Amino acid sequence: MRHRRFLIPVSVFLVVALGVGLYLFQPWRLFTVRETNEALLVPPVPSSTSVSAPVSAPVSTPAPAPVETPEEVAAGEWRSLEHATTGKASLVRLPGGAHSVQFASLNTSDGPDLYVYLSPHASSSSEKTFGQGFTSLGKLKGNRGDQVYEIPAGVDVSSIRSVVIWCQRFSAGFAVAPLEQA
Repeated sequence: MRHRRFLIPVSVFLVVALGVGLYLFQPWRLFTVRETNEALLVPPVPSSTSVSAPVSAPVSTPAPAPVETPEEVAAGEWRSLEHATTGKASLVRLPGGAHSVQFASLNTSDGPDLYVYLSPHASSSSEKTFGQGFTSLGKLKGNRGDQVYEIPAGVDVSSIRSVVIWCQRFSAGFAVAPLEQA
């Protein structure tokens, strides 16, 4: 009888602690994939070298009116912080002067509370600095694939030095990529 009085409260405590731990850490996210395949604003440049066709003599034709298209103004490969991450992040200037950030071929771990931050800190900074002075672009859409995030009007893009995938729940960076403009 004495053991039962002790065993029941301890069992209840362990079950509650397990439930809270599972909710906070969500360990199954290590094995889940959320793939996002949005159309990129600026297609990635193929890394393979191609053979170019022979150039013919120029033909005199009137030049078409210039069409303003999205332009990549800064880009960098992901540097892993807490989780292995690969792919490319780009800062893209849109027609009319607005900006977006795009991720091409992103591949990282899934997490319980991941956000995309624009940071005024260089990508070589220590991990904890990325949780300060940032602009949030919202939740990470997926841990794999291509995705685009609009930068809100009023954000000074000249102060952006990196983009970060940040876990808010644990104040930890998953990865960072440089976005310093030339």
